[in-house]
Amino acid sequence: MAQIRINKLRKDFGDFTAVEASTFTVEDGEFFMLLGPSGCGKTTTLRMIAGLELPSGGDIHIGDQEVSNLPASQRDIAFVFQMFALYPHMNVRKNLSYPLQSQGMKRSDVKAKVAEVAKILEIEGLLNSPVGGLSGGDRQRVALGRAIVRDPQAFLMDEPLGALDAEFREHMAEELRALHDRMNATTVYVTHDQLEAMQMGDKIVVMNHGVVEQFGTPRQVHDEPATLFVANFIGSPAMNLLNFSGAVEEGSEQVLLGGNSVSVPLQRQSAEGDLVLGVRPEHVELSDSGALRGRVVASEYLGTTQIVTLESDFGITKARVSSKTDYANGDQLGMSFKRDAITLFDTATGHALSSVRQQQGNQHG
Repeated sequence: MAQIRINKLRKDFGDFTAVEASTFTVEDGEFFMLLGPSGCGKTTTLRMIAGLELPSGGDIHIGDQEVSNLPASQRDIAFVFQMFALYPHMNVRKNLSYPLQSQGMKRSDVKAKVAEVAKILEIEGLLNSPVGGLSGGDRQRVALGRAIVRDPQAFLMDEPLGALDAEFREHMAEELRALHDRMNATTVYVTHDQLEAMQMGDKIVVMNHGVVEQFGTPRQVHDEPATLFVANFIGSPAMNLLNFSGAVEEGSEQVLLGGNSVSVPLQRQSAEGDLVLGVRPEHVELSDSGALRGRVVASEYLGTTQIVTLESDFGITKARVSSKTDYANGDQLGMSFKRDAITLFDTATGHALSSVRQQQGNQHG
């Protein structure tokens, strides 16, 4: 396995820039997610790493080798597609054997390697079956087997579970992550599904319009969004974004929303004008006494919790709270926020303001 380094990677298609100056590193053995909406540039990035597209600028290193302009056949990677990419006229055994036979491997070694991979993927009983008669999940196992059997430096996967139904997709995601851990593989995985990215990834790159919006662990991307796009894209429900006008001074720990003081993390930079206070629904507390007031317009029962939607002078706010308390439409409630879960954004740039999170337990402001 190998480290993959991407530096200022760019891809232009005529006047259209699909990927713009992307820089990130996939560490050896990491399960790395490229996440974003359709058309954000994630698949184009993956195809450039694979050698299926050549970059317009920047460079790609796989291990110690600079591979930016090498063809795919010389990069020692395996690509797993969404639509399986199997040979329909061959059975499972022959589909797994073909990549090794084409490399000139001895027949006895091919047989041993196929048996090893089939055991890992639990498809020993399918080796003599035609791939056309397999379920979607079993076909995807075979497609993974074709990638694994070659022992490449890295696995590149373009929404490999996208063709599966939701229930089986979740099961396969768990299996795929477990397989990765057993093999200690370097994996770059493209998805538009944030839950899949959070469930499986060690690190996540969030892309939008060809630009890397944020690069970090699932916890960092969720808890400390770097941009308004990430705040709105990650999370279900998404982060609450309360618009207000005012000023934030470096070193301050308070902001004014409608004349009400709200405690925020210690600010490392100043900003003035149109600002946004961001807070996740699970960090909103409802009470009769909160200074910020809202009117309940909906509630959604989720078992042990519920999502309560409130309307206020700052827009719509959602709170994930215990389902033990009933809230009726029209109820007027106070809202307070967990201080160190708040992120402030500058509307003009779309970027988060730098702050110091004190991790002071459940303090609300």
